[in-house]
Amino acid sequence: MTTFSNVIILLFIVAVSIPFYRLIKGPTVFDRLLSIGAIGGKAIILILLIGLHFDRISMFVDIALGYAILNFIGGIAMAEYFRLRKEEG
Repeated sequence: MTTFSNVIILLFIVAVSIPFYRLIKGPTVFDRLLSIGAIGGKAIILILLIGLHFDRISMFVDIALGYAILNFIGGIAMAEYFRLRKEEG
């Protein structure tokens, strides 16, 4: 099980690099906002896989839920900031 979980964790780390590229090269702000959401979603799954790897899934579910709430609130806050900035200028 540990070899399988190690491979899956490494694949998810590679999967996070794809939206990270869009975060760096995104032509618009909205591309960057979407990539941050995608990175956050994949990070939640990665946290849960690490919990599964260490056989402490109940603790890592709580951490993942907290991270999901922060990711959601952060995405809304950034979208609101960019909307207000667009209306001013």
